Amino acid sequence: MIEITESGQTYLKDLLAKQNCEGIAIRVFVLDGGTPKAETCIAFCRPGEQEADDELFRYNELQAWVEKKSQPYLEAAIVDFAKDSMGGQLTIRAPNSRMPKVGPDSSLQDKVNYILYSDINPGLAQHGGNISLDHITEDLVAVLKFGGGCQGCGQADVTMKEGVEKTLLHKLPELTGIRDVTDHSNSTNAYFKPA
Repeated sequence: MIEITESGQTYLKDLLAKQNCEGIAIRVFVLDGGTPKAETCIAFCRPGEQEADDELFRYNELQAWVEKKSQPYLEAAIVDFAKDSMGGQLTIRAPNSRMPKVGPDSSLQDKVNYILYSDINPGLAQHGGNISLDHITEDLVAVLKFGGGCQGCGQADVTMKEGVEKTLLHKLPELTGIRDVTDHSNSTNAYFKPA
């Protein structure tokens, strides 16, 4: 799953040793996986701090807990440490972290992000715009945020009702609604300036 080079393992093992905690490991996960905002993270993981569905991977010099929902985004990931004149740098290359991946077991959030990334944002990009998921409410309303040329655009309501809302509600009938939380008063970058 995740390759950790020898130099990466040695560097991480030394960091873990400084924590002075028996059984400490690392935890690897991806925030906002499958979206352009994806960020691959490594954190200390003391015994008992891992999530119930995390999977344990054993390396020569350390152990790593990997978040289950992040695993598809961590395929072909490489963790490496390269020494340099300033001491060195740990790098994480996860080429699949931003690739949308959904299946029947994917969360509703992942499904919404996938549709925004693959179906909606490519069309909006022609006008320099994009839409991202802010959150999903308890009553299953997808709260969205417009950005780029869509923020403050005079056609934002039309885009929302006729494009985004119809697409999301058709493809994800479990959603009960769509809401825009964008402050459209700033129209500096808007594709269509409001009249």
